[in-house]
Amino acid sequence: MTTSSIVNHLWQSSCFALLAGLLAFLLRRNSPKVRYWVWLAASLKFLIPFALLVSLGAVVPRPARQPAPVAAPVFPSTLVQIAQPFSPAPRPSVSVHTPLDWAPLAMGAVWGLGFVAILLARCRGWLEFRAALRTSTPVELPIPVPALITPGAEEPGVVGFLRPVLVLPANLLEYLNPRQLGAILTHELCHVRRRDNLFAGVHMMVEAIFWFHPLVWWIGSRMVEERELACDEEVLRTGCEPSDYVEGILKVCRLYVESPLPCIAGVTGADVKRRLHAILAGGIADELSAARKMALASIGVCALAAPILIGALNAPAIRAQSAPVAAPRFEVVSIKPCEFREKNASDMAPEGNSTPGNLRTGCFPLDDQTGRGLIRGAYASNPFTPINGGPSWIHSADYEIDARAEGSPSVRTMNGPMMRALLEQYFHLKIHLQTTEGPVFFLTVARGGAKFHPFVEGSCTSPPAPLGPGQKYCKSMMSGGSPASIEAQGATLDDFSRMLLGVLGRPVINKTGMAGRFDLSVEFSREGTRFGPLRAGGADVGAEASEPVNSIFSALPEQLGLRLESGKGPVEAFVIDHIERPPVN
Repeated sequence: MTTSSIVNHLWQSSCFALLAGLLAFLLRRNSPKVRYWVWLAASLKFLIPFALLVSLGAVVPRPARQPAPVAAPVFPSTLVQIAQPFSPAPRPSVSVHTPLDWAPLAMGAVWGLGFVAILLARCRGWLEFRAALRTSTPVELPIPVPALITPGAEEPGVVGFLRPVLVLPANLLEYLNPRQLGAILTHELCHVRRRDNLFAGVHMMVEAIFWFHPLVWWIGSRMVEERELACDEEVLRTGCEPSDYVEGILKVCRLYVESPLPCIAGVTGADVKRRLHAILAGGIADELSAARKMALASIGVCALAAPILIGALNAPAIRAQSAPVAAPRFEVVSIKPCEFREKNASDMAPEGNSTPGNLRTGCFPLDDQTGRGLIRGAYASNPFTPINGGPSWIHSADYEIDARAEGSPSVRTMNGPMMRALLEQYFHLKIHLQTTEGPVFFLTVARGGAKFHPFVEGSCTSPPAPLGPGQKYCKSMMSGGSPASIEAQGATLDDFSRMLLGVLGRPVINKTGMAGRFDLSVEFSREGTRFGPLRAGGADVGAEASEPVNSIFSALPEQLGLRLESGKGPVEAFVIDHIERPPVN
């Protein structure tokens, strides 16, 4: 069980206990046996996490929906990852190495010490009582349970869960007259019928496990209070005189003390003064009306059924295949070092001339830290996720990989999970993803408000949905020309933030609070972006000079009514733990 699940269980059980307290207050004029069951339910909630009920509901399977067909990629994978944030590639499953956190270990040790202390205290009291029982003598009484005279008993009480025994202190029968003794015995037999010892034992386990929680001890005191009031009420219902019953309790209190174990149900428990006033008043609380019984039953059913229903609604769908399908693999692999040359934008991906079932990367670097590389393409869902660690040669070593796959897997599959398997097999690559706090940008609404328009449904179609007659795909593109630009139709601001990451090389977190899809377009200078600065004169070599355009930081407020603010936030990065040069073949 994780720390977060424990915290969730504690606050859920605490809220349940507070609601039980409110319900008991509303039922204060009704019979105490009803309030006792309310407090017992609050105690049992600490032993039954809602997550367990949700998992029970998750066992119920649901039919799987037919998955929508996925269109084959048209552009190289790197450009798709930058320019189509609407359906980002799945994050690879890699091992995460985290340092040892001593705080949970310390809290676990403190909890263990408290748990053992509670158990030892309970066991000590029980062993002392068992030693006293060895010297007991049976006595015949007109009751349906065995009775023992025990010299070491501290008060009359019922002992045992399955085969209860009534324990009476020595000389008690001499101090009580028949009417007083009858009232005391009726009280104890009420404990037997109600199984109070069993439920008290369950709550003692709750107290041992959650000894640090004050609400648990409060619930225990309320349970003892209500069970004694319930038994007192039952004694009065049988026709015992209140004065005889009160005299019997007072004599027991003068001669003996209350048992320290809640699972030994006696007659002197709870607030004796309050009980005596209630007995002398002779009043018997009203039974629950039919409406209140229905309300309590509904609350109980909802408390159990709601998490089970949540689990059932979120149950995993039934898999269409009866047996798992083996992942495709490369049958023949050729890896050769080569000399990398700068490519055109259309060649900025290790797909080269690949076709389904045949991978041809061309000459490509392992990682050149500019959004390209075999490692980055295989592992990173975003091409600009940093890759740290590893020897320096991985940034200068270029390789040409030709591989033939078993079957006809797609080019995206070969460059994703199959390329990861290839790198791990031939390069002995070990890599993990870690998240640290680092510099980020926050995308917020500038003063004056947003200046872009909501997306008009039907004006274009987002891939990979198929095109209908007369339809076109929504534009989602970045241009490194002069000026540079970003255009996104039907995009959310989260999508737009991911595109800004490709421009700035730093995570951009959407803090605008604006939901929905929009048409967004902005032009800006290349200075300070990943596209690089312009040459003197305001244009690239071979390009005509153009009008100067503001930087991305000033263009966003002017053109879209958005702005970027620097800050600290979560930054993901891959870390290479080990890599070797591959054998040349």
